[in-house]
Amino acid sequence: MNAAAWLRLSPSEQDALLLSLRVASRSVLASLPFALATGWLLARRRFAGRILLDALVQLPLVLPPVAVGYGLLVLFGARGPLGAWLDRVLHAHLAFTTNGAALATAAMTFPLFVRIIRVSMEQLDPGLADVARTLGAGALDRFLTLTLPLVIPGVLAGMVTAFSAALGEFGAVITFVGNIPGITRTLPLALYTMLQAPGGEHAAARLATLSILLGLAGLLLSEWLARRLWHMLGRGTPA
Repeated sequence: MNAAAWLRLSPSEQDALLLSLRVASRSVLASLPFALATGWLLARRRFAGRILLDALVQLPLVLPPVAVGYGLLVLFGARGPLGAWLDRVLHAHLAFTTNGAALATAAMTFPLFVRIIRVSMEQLDPGLADVARTLGAGALDRFLTLTLPLVIPGVLAGMVTAFSAALGEFGAVITFVGNIPGITRTLPLALYTMLQAPGGEHAAARLATLSILLGLAGLLLSEWLARRLWHMLGRGTPA
């Protein structure tokens, strides 16, 4: 079997790949405004409870993904406080749905997203904002016309990193939304399914190779964007 034939995905594998791309895209877009606000708050403001907020944001990085998925199930399940409210008010359900998979991946990738945006904002010269303030620019105006344009490469790097990490999320997804073909069976879950199926070794190897290639492409693109940010800020190339 040649390489082209070996890498050809079956219809179910194609569905898993497309579903992964949709879930990752939804999670990144839904997280973007919250990651921007949180990154700016942690980088530019000093307030009581800042350390606690930072710890809560970073908490999913040190928790087992299954624990995060369980927490989401408790909160957003049919009998959970937020899940019951969504059902009663908006007639919406998240557990065992595609949108729930996006929520689970967003919960796991949010710390990475915030960290990259925060670091990007901390690299900015605070004197620029001071000059803009003396010229009469308000807080929102300074953010939209000064801070945001300068950190756009960092924001894009955060988006790419979060997107790549979302493609590989497994534990939180399978715990919160299950492994439902066409609905929640993303690429990692399809790989897990193939490993459990008799004779699924070749398909599992194919999906693992695809996952590695997607992750590598995301990391390379994120690194390039980060270097663009450093170049724009006139700081040379990061080590």
